[in-house]
Amino acid sequence: MDNKLGMQMFDGGYVHHGLLKAAQFILERETDTLRELLEKSGPDYKLIFAGHSLGSGIAALVTVLVVNNRKMFGNIPRSQIRCYALAPARCMSLNLAVKYADVINSVVLQDDFLPRTPTPLEYIFGSIFCLPCLLFIMCLRDTFKQDRRKFKDPRRLYAPGRMYHIVERKFCRCGRFPPEVRTAIPVEGRFEHIVLSCSTTSDHALAWIERESEKALELMREKEKPTTPPVQQKMERLQSFEEEHKDALQRAKTLDVPHAVDLSEVEIQEEGANSTPPSDTHSETTSEAKSAGRTSWDELMDKLFTRDKGGKLVVKKDIKERDIVIE
Repeated sequence: MDNKLGMQMFDGGYVHHGLLKAAQFILERETDTLRELLEKSGPDYKLIFAGHSLGSGIAALVTVLVVNNRKMFGNIPRSQIRCYALAPARCMSLNLAVKYADVINSVVLQDDFLPRTPTPLEYIFGSIFCLPCLLFIMCLRDTFKQDRRKFKDPRRLYAPGRMYHIVERKFCRCGRFPPEVRTAIPVEGRFEHIVLSCSTTSDHALAWIERESEKALELMREKEKPTTPPVQQKMERLQSFEEEHKDALQRAKTLDVPHAVDLSEVEIQEEGANSTPPSDTHSETTSEAKSAGRTSWDELMDKLFTRDKGGKLVVKKDIKERDIVIE
């Protein structure tokens, strides 16, 4: 359980020294057995590791070792390696926790203390009888410590992989509610603060995690409805292209993206383009249309009227309807 902070580097990050030694010890003894089982089972089988509490930290680091030494296990694909860490210990740095989120899945129940406390594990399990006092002191210390300072420390350890947080109690409410499962790969706010509640230690129990996980799974299956394709398939957008474009321009300007155009400048340019006087081409087209109209009218006058000897217009008496063509 000895962490030896800053002494153990692995795969470009930091890991828990004692848990890594335990993971290496297990693999040294069981590598041949695992390889034989994979060869007998065939290529469709997966290699899955699971653990609880300290065992989850060991299982997570065993998974990392296997992923980096897949040749020793018959070149098993990375997609067929999985780890399920229940109430995991903080065993790897933030970059490794995010890097291996595709193979490691951590399950945390409500206010479990272990994934949240950065206290060395030897102190936690060495003072198990005064654990509430220790958690209270750690909570006060983290309250007055800046988050930026925590993130800048590359040796700070975190809970591994993708997080599945089972929430069964709500703020300022009594009793248990139907459990909800929230999943993410958090970078900031990765269970950074200890939550002091009546269930801080009991939420670490494997029996409670198993019970609430089964309830959450049953609720998810009940809510799951079979989906059928619509009669008329069409895509509906929440925003129009114009609104989406405006939002993108505003966001780019806010983030100081190089050569980003301000939305107000675009609108001014559009208004100026709309208020510009008609061009010469437009005037030429209009004059051509007017001249064409005059020509058609003159032809109609010639067909309907004629001039007498005095130069006056006189209606043609022999005009017929078929001769009149209006253009």
